[in-house]
Amino acid sequence: MNDKNLVEIMVNNGVKLTARFVDNATTRDLISKMPFTITMDNLYSREMCHRYGCDGLPIDDAKNRSYQVGDIAYWPPMGSLVILYKQNGEVFEQQPIGHIDGDVAFFCKMSSAKITFQVKA
Repeated sequence: MNDKNLVEIMVNNGVKLTARFVDNATTRDLISKMPFTITMDNLYSREMCHRYGCDGLPIDDAKNRSYQVGDIAYWPPMGSLVILYKQNGEVFEQQPIGHIDGDVAFFCKMSSAKITFQVKA
């Protein structure tokens, strides 16, 4: 890992989080587009989700796996970029993107949020 894999995530121009991105085709594509701001909607009372659409991002390691609270993942069938803030034990097809070490439980109180991703300086 190197410093370009540290990503600052700003929620509604207020809360700042830091994530460490793994190195794969999806993260390289996302990092090449940074900084960017997207709207993420609260989905299933466990994740914030932005849909790029099927084949919206490249994948090279998508498979069924579990997740941890704070994981950032890409769900290929709907092209969904997700921040997982609550555990429900589900295993689903995903391409790992990274992990936020800070508390992400505050997302449960949001219906949607403007979220900015940028490589941490």
